Amino acid sequence: MASKYKRGIGYRYLIETKYYLDRPLKDDLGEIPFVPLYKTYLEAPKLYLPREDLPLEDFARVISKRRSRRYYKKEYLSLKEISCLLWASQGITSKEGLRAAPSAGALYPIETYLFIFRVEGVPSGIYHFNVRDFLLERLAEGDFSQGLTAAALGQGTIRRAAVAFVWTAVILRTMAKYRDRAIRYIFLDAGHICQNLLLAATALNLGACPIGAFFDDEINKLLKVDGEQETTIYLATVGKL
Repeated sequence: MASKYKRGIGYRYLIETKYYLDRPLKDDLGEIPFVPLYKTYLEAPKLYLPREDLPLEDFARVISKRRSRRYYKKEYLSLKEISCLLWASQGITSKEGLRAAPSAGALYPIETYLFIFRVEGVPSGIYHFNVRDFLLERLAEGDFSQGLTAAALGQGTIRRAAVAFVWTAVILRTMAKYRDRAIRYIFLDAGHICQNLLLAATALNLGACPIGAFFDDEINKLLKVDGEQETTIYLATVGKL
């Protein structure tokens, strides 16, 4: 019996967004508006992050030590550790505004949100990482571990973590330039960011685990994003080993 996988939307997307040498790059999407490169919540309480250098580590050792760690101690992370993780994953590293992880066309469609459960001196809650000003913006205060765990199909690593990173995609930032092919690049961008986070966590002797299985719109509701122009695409947990 012939396989039906070619009927699936994922396979069709891959085929229909290929670039072909003998075909013009045309589509019927019309004009797609550009959206701002940086997102900020102007009215949200601000938490400025310390500028901390990552500890010097042998790169080969960090690569060889990196593993997905799902079990953590019930200890608090420091704000310095959070700062290092954010800088390594998405921090601005040049005068031109380039960042630690690459992005197609330097459009940076990925936004970072933190579900903080145990960080010294920081109230539990949901925070947005303001990349340009290198600070956290508090969107909601409280313990959201149960809600996020349920939205992630009940995966206990979230409940055990000190913090969960949630990455959303602002779709039009990349689609305005790359059109239908943009979704490919958005997920590549998220992968670059997550790997930087995992390596930084390893260098800090922390545990981290990426998560791809979740109910998208349940997390979108927690973040209060629309699930269309901005939607959740990736998660990672971090905690003490």
